[in-house]
Amino acid sequence: MESNLNPKEQRIAILHIPGEEPIELPILSGTEGKDVIDIKNLSAKGYFTYDPGLLATASCQSKITFINGEKGILLHRGYPIAELAMQTSYLELCYLLLYKELPNQAQLSEFKNKISHNTMVHEQIPKLFQAFRRDAHPMAIMCGIAGALSAFYHEQINVSNPKDRELVAIRLLAKIPTLAAMAYKYSEGQPFMYPQNNLSYAGNFLHMMFATPCEPYVVNPILEKAMDRIFILHADHEQNASTSSVRFAGSTGANPYACIAAGIAALWGPAHGGANEACLRMLKTIGSVERIPEFIARAKDKNDPFRLMGFGHRVYKNYDPRATVMKETCHEVLKELNIQDHKLLDVAMELEKIALQDPYFIERKLYPNVDFYSGITLSAIGIPPQMFTVIFAVARTIGWITHWCEMQQDPSSKIVRPRQLYTGVPTRHVVPMYRR
Repeated sequence: MESNLNPKEQRIAILHIPGEEPIELPILSGTEGKDVIDIKNLSAKGYFTYDPGLLATASCQSKITFINGEKGILLHRGYPIAELAMQTSYLELCYLLLYKELPNQAQLSEFKNKISHNTMVHEQIPKLFQAFRRDAHPMAIMCGIAGALSAFYHEQINVSNPKDRELVAIRLLAKIPTLAAMAYKYSEGQPFMYPQNNLSYAGNFLHMMFATPCEPYVVNPILEKAMDRIFILHADHEQNASTSSVRFAGSTGANPYACIAAGIAALWGPAHGGANEACLRMLKTIGSVERIPEFIARAKDKNDPFRLMGFGHRVYKNYDPRATVMKETCHEVLKELNIQDHKLLDVAMELEKIALQDPYFIERKLYPNVDFYSGITLSAIGIPPQMFTVIFAVARTIGWITHWCEMQQDPSSKIVRPRQLYTGVPTRHVVPMYRR
C-alpha cells in the first residue's frame, strides 16, 4: 500500500521534558485534514501518550473516507456523500470503496452478477437460528450468525492475496442482507424467504424482509430507492468504534468473518449504531408537538437525565451532511405511503425548527443528524425499531470489509496493542497465610 502522505518539507515538533534532551517528533500531512504528530517512536524514549477514547490519535493511514466535522464534510474516495447518495446506487458505492473508482456499466454489471450469485447461505445455517429464543434481539442473533460464517468458509485465506480478499468481500456483501432478513423473519415466526437474483440489492432485501410464500410481493420503487440511500448514507464513517473493532481484530490475523462479527458487536451499542432506535423511542415519548416545550426544558436542565437523541454528533460540529439527504428521502417515503398525519414527523419537524433557531442548540452546535430522520423512514417502511441497527450493520459491512482489506495491504500495519496509565497498587509482596 503506497503512502498517502503529502511530500511536503519535513517539519518537526519538539517535545521538551524537564531535565531531559528535547525529543523530535515528525509532523505528517495527509491530502486532507489536520496534520498529525508521529509519536510511534516515543516509547523508545521511555514515554507513552494518554488519550482516553483515542480522540486525538490516528491509529492508521487510510484512503477510504475523509470527514471534516467542523465544516460538515463527508467524502468517500474524494466524492461528497450527497452526490453519491443522489447520483449512484449502493452497489456503485461498494465498488468505489473496494476498487477505488466508480464503475462503468460493464464493471457494475459484472460486480452485480458476483453479488447476486453469492446471496444464498448454506442450508445448515437456518438450523442455527433454532438455538436462539424467538424474542432475542436481532443484533444478538447477527453477532452469532455472522461469526458462524467462519465455520462454513474455513478454507485457508491468504490475506496478502487480492483474489482471496475480494472473495471474502463478495461473500459478506451478498450474505449479510440474507442473514439480516432471516433474523427478522425468525423473530416474527415467519418462513425464511430465499433471495431473488433478478432484484436490485435493496429490492432483494425488502423482498426477503416482507414477502411470504402465500402471495406475490412487488417491491415499491420509492421504498427501494429509500432503502438504497439508507445503505449509502451508512456505508462507512472513517475510524468509528465498530470499524476500529474490525481493524483491531483483523490486526491479529483473525478470520475475516469473525472480524465482521466484532464490528457488529461494537455497532450494537446505543452510543453507536443504536442511536436511530433511541431517537424514535424519544419521539414516541414526546408524543405530540404540544409537549415539546416540556422536553426542551428538560434537555436544557443539566440536572435532568433526559437527553434529546438525534441532535449533535461526536464528529460533526456542523450540520450532518447525511441528514439533508435523509430528510428528503423521509418526505418521499411518507408521501408515497400517503402518511399525511404523522405525529412523529410533526414532532421531528418542530424539534428541527427549534434546534436551528434556539441559541441553546446553536451555541452547542446541536444540529439534527442522520439518525434523526432514518428512524422515522425505517418505521414508515415497516421495519420495527429492534431491526434498525441490523439495517445499519447491512449497510456498514462494505465499510468494514474495505478497511479490513486496506489494513491487510498496509506494510506499516501492526497488531494493535494500546498502552495504559497504571494507577493501581504499587509493587507489594505476598504475605504467608498465617500472617494475613
